[in-house]
Amino acid sequence: MKISAVIAALALAAPVAAAPAGNINDAQIASIVVTANQVDIDAGKAAAARTKNPEVKKFAELMVTDHTGVNKSATDLATKLKVTPEDNDTSKALKAGGESNVSTLQGLSGAAFDKAYIDHEVAYHQQVLDAVDQTLIPNAKNAELKALLVKVRPAFVAHLEHAKHLQSTLGSH
Repeated sequence: MKISAVIAALALAAPVAAAPAGNINDAQIASIVVTANQVDIDAGKAAAARTKNPEVKKFAELMVTDHTGVNKSATDLATKLKVTPEDNDTSKALKAGGESNVSTLQGLSGAAFDKAYIDHEVAYHQQVLDAVDQTLIPNAKNAELKALLVKVRPAFVAHLEHAKHLQSTLGSH
C-alpha cells in the first residue's frame, strides 16, 4: 500500500529529532532550519495543487506561506551573521525524506492523497518540534539564531494542532 511509502519517508525524516546534542553548530542548524521549511513548502505546494478538499487546500497553502516566511527570516539572519548554512547528515536526510514524501504523494489521489499528506504533516511537525526543543535551541550558540528558533516555535505548535484537527476529520470519512 502507498501509505507504507509515507511511513518510510517519515523514517528518513526521523534523524531531525535524533541529531546528536553538542555535535551541531550554528551553520548546521541554519541548514536544518532552511531544509525543514523547504520540505514543508514543497509538500504544501504539491498538496495545494492536487487536493480537492478545501480544508486540506487551505492548510497546504498556509504551510507554503508560513514556512516561506520562516525561511526568509532564517536566510536573512544567516546573511546578516555571515553564516553559510552547512549541509549535514540531518539536513541531507530531511531533503531525501521530503523528496520521497512528495514522490509518494504524486502517486495518490482523492481521500488517500489527503490522508497521506495530513498524516505526514502531523508526524513531521512533531519531529520538527522535538528537534527544535531537544537539539536546535539547546545547541544554537548565536543569540539571534536561538531567538529566531524560539520565536517560530509557536507556529510549529499551531501547525501541528491544525494538522491533528484535519487528521481527525479525514479519519471520519
